[in-house]
Amino acid sequence: MAINPHFHHSNEQLNEELIIIEAAKLNPEQFAPLYTKYHKQIFNYVYQRMDSKDDAFDITAQVFLKALTNLEKYEFKGVPFASWLYRIAHNEVMQLFRTQKNKRAINADIGDLRFICEESETPYFEDYIPVIKQLILELKHDELQLVEMRFFEKRPFKEIAEILDITEVNAKVRMHRIIEKLKKSLSKLKI
Repeated sequence: MAINPHFHHSNEQLNEELIIIEAAKLNPEQFAPLYTKYHKQIFNYVYQRMDSKDDAFDITAQVFLKALTNLEKYEFKGVPFASWLYRIAHNEVMQLFRTQKNKRAINADIGDLRFICEESETPYFEDYIPVIKQLILELKHDELQLVEMRFFEKRPFKEIAEILDITEVNAKVRMHRIIEKLKKSLSKLKI
């Protein structure tokens, strides 16, 4: 699976970003470059999980408001600032789903589903697409979140762990269990 370079930063980029964050902690007006850099990513992350564009805009605005008002609590952990924003976004989205379960949606293309077959060592067949989509929809929220981040957004486990506030090993173990669960369900099919 190809890693999406959009979510990865060099040490130099991380250090430059940290300088901006520290400046924003002292002066909220300095937060603008972080907002500009990450707004589209956070919006896409939120919108990919729901059907309502208006709700996605509202949640995205809430994410950045919370980030700005809680910036002094941010601690650098060797991953892009976006990981912290995604954790806030994840919490906001999960809060909405707890109160309005009908808002949940999954948006994936065929290529994303092919990666799941590759990871589970299941031969890929076009006939599997509707079945895989259904199996994914049946996953628990936390499992679905991992699948979305790993396969649809192509995030490394270190970043997934930071977003979900778990260890990297735990993220890998959980993903392995999900893949085994999907693999078992796919092996029962006679397509």
